[in-house]
Amino acid sequence: MAVPRLVGIAGSFNRPSKTLALVSHIARIASDRHGFATKVYDMLDVGPSLGEATWRKDLDEQAETVVSEIVNADLLIIGSPTYKGSYPGLFKHLIDLIEPHELRAKPIIITATGGGDRHALMVEHQLRPLFGFFMSHTLPTAIYASDRDFVDYTVSSEQLSRRVDEVIGEIDAFFPHSRPALSAAE
Repeated sequence: MAVPRLVGIAGSFNRPSKTLALVSHIARIASDRHGFATKVYDMLDVGPSLGEATWRKDLDEQAETVVSEIVNADLLIIGSPTYKGSYPGLFKHLIDLIEPHELRAKPIIITATGGGDRHALMVEHQLRPLFGFFMSHTLPTAIYASDRDFVDYTVSSEQLSRRVDEVIGEIDAFFPHSRPALSAAE
């Protein structure tokens, strides 16, 4: 049986990035608990051809590799920084280059980061409808993190950690047998 693939994509161009840190944090925990093969990307990994591409065929090999990883994943973690109440334009352009049938029925953990609580509904008002269009299965628990949830680009909030645990538990609905076997000592 093939190992299920988890792909994270952070819609940030900054390094370091709270968005990338959050997506990577969730991916690490999901992999530890469910045994996924994991890759995490940000917009710098997609590269500059994205901004020049009108169609997916216009992407260079680097960008096409990331898009292929996204559409071939068994589980996605989508993370977006929040700019003026929404996701960044080039992040949306990346998603626009994916055909709707390629994400149909795919489980997706939606996450976003922002400077404060003012942007917290971005996950519900922007990301959930976007992936609803693709007929994806966005997991019920969406994750929003603000500046106060991080110390040195590391998740440090107990409340955020509890929400991450909730969404990790929701993965069981899609991958009930993917957990690594517990040893007799555990």
